Amino acid sequence: MSTATSSGPRAVKANRSRRKVEPLYYLLLFPAVALFTLAITLPGVVGIVYSFTNSIGIGEWDFIGFTNYIAAFQDPAILSSFLFTFGFALCTVIVVNVIALLLAIGLVSQIKFKTALRAVFVIPMVISGIIIAYVFQFLFHNSLPAFGQATGIGFLETSLLANPDLAWVSIVIVTAWQSIPGTLLIYIAGLLAIPGDVYEAASIDGASKVQQLLRITLPLVSGYVVINIILGFKNYLNAYDIIVGLTNGGPGTATRSVAMTIIAGFNSGDYSYQMATATLFFIVSVILAALQLSLTRGRSSF
Repeated sequence: MSTATSSGPRAVKANRSRRKVEPLYYLLLFPAVALFTLAITLPGVVGIVYSFTNSIGIGEWDFIGFTNYIAAFQDPAILSSFLFTFGFALCTVIVVNVIALLLAIGLVSQIKFKTALRAVFVIPMVISGIIIAYVFQFLFHNSLPAFGQATGIGFLETSLLANPDLAWVSIVIVTAWQSIPGTLLIYIAGLLAIPGDVYEAASIDGASKVQQLLRITLPLVSGYVVINIILGFKNYLNAYDIIVGLTNGGPGTATRSVAMTIIAGFNSGDYSYQMATATLFFIVSVILAALQLSLTRGRSSF
């Protein structure tokens, strides 16, 4: 009996290995692989090669080894952009996930018009980031200072975008406003997957709403929290359009992200130097992707 049982999985694996792959599979797979290789993989490899040269993007060039990488680690502008980008990403991911989770809990509860409210809350997700940035730029430059002057709130009397110490706050606000809907939808899906019997049993046992939130809701949606945090952090590291529309990296370089620094370097002739910066940024993204896989592997919440 044990021999038959143990041979079962082996037989299944043997059958799978002998299974013939349809030619249509390769026919459909080839265009996707070819486009990915030509549009992403090949340019990425070429860029990494150029990061070890003194190329300005055109003309002749020579290999200079790790000179660009050493210079990047010693460049205050590069270090400042990395510091701002990571700080901005960390603050934004916290704000987005806290607000989105609270909204999701409210939108799955027994309230009126919850279906209509769900539709309203996802509207920012479908609007272009640059359009959102220009709208909020007008609000921060005009409406908010006028409100601050009328109410006597000192730090609002001038535009937040012109304050080197507070400009990042406006970027976090606008980015969160656009990002919350996508995160909200994931949390709603996670909350709806929790059986209602769990909450009924907790209510019978005398658990309060706060206890149900801390001991039932949060543990059961922890997988969704992890994926939202990691995916959000990776996305915010690539912040560009909203920052360009709001501050264009200013005042000075106070809100210049890594993406802005790289693109600005391309336009000023620092091609190989910024390729080194982009390669370092790519390595960070790969590390985060590996972290995501390790944290989400084996979770039954997804």
